[in-house]
Amino acid sequence: MDQKRVLDLFRSSTAMLEGHFELSSGMHSDRYFQCALLLEEPRRAEALAQALAEQFRAKGHSFDVVIGPALGAVTWAYEMARALGARGLFAERQNDAMCIRRGFVVKPTDKVLVVEDVITTGGSAREVIQVLLQQGVKPLAVGGIVNRSGKNPFEADGLPLFALADVEVKQWKKEDCPLCKAGGKAIKPGSRAANAPAPASTGGGRT
Repeated sequence: MDQKRVLDLFRSSTAMLEGHFELSSGMHSDRYFQCALLLEEPRRAEALAQALAEQFRAKGHSFDVVIGPALGAVTWAYEMARALGARGLFAERQNDAMCIRRGFVVKPTDKVLVVEDVITTGGSAREVIQVLLQQGVKPLAVGGIVNRSGKNPFEADGLPLFALADVEVKQWKKEDCPLCKAGGKAIKPGSRAANAPAPASTGGGRT
């Protein structure tokens, strides 16, 4: 599955939005990838996971555990685990700190893949990496659906990044956001009030 096909799936599922958004990193952007919509169809999620799993197999990688941050990467971690024949786990916040709960156990001998659906700054995935390192577990790689960072945010961690699509997206710090300066107000997708106008989908728009 090439990058064009991946982005076509985002468009057909209305999972790539244009407007004025505040991302989970606090950055503002004119585009938002709503992977919950992309992954709501199991067959589509399976196809995407199999495509990324092929990238890992082509490089000779195998994994015992796939783990991602809740809530956004729970479905993606499960699908990647299924595609790779691994265990699917997730980390979550407790008292504002990322942790591994619910009886999940990761051993230092496990070959671990950390996943995130959309990688912007890599902050959430890096929190998972830190939790693993504190438990004596060194992950082997990071995998995502879309990398919108323009680089590998995990290079300093010594981890390769695998993604199905690399997309250049405009993003700004809140204080530098031209959309805010023009009088616009950013929305946080998923927290928008039910009667608020929905942003337009990119049914054939820019990538």
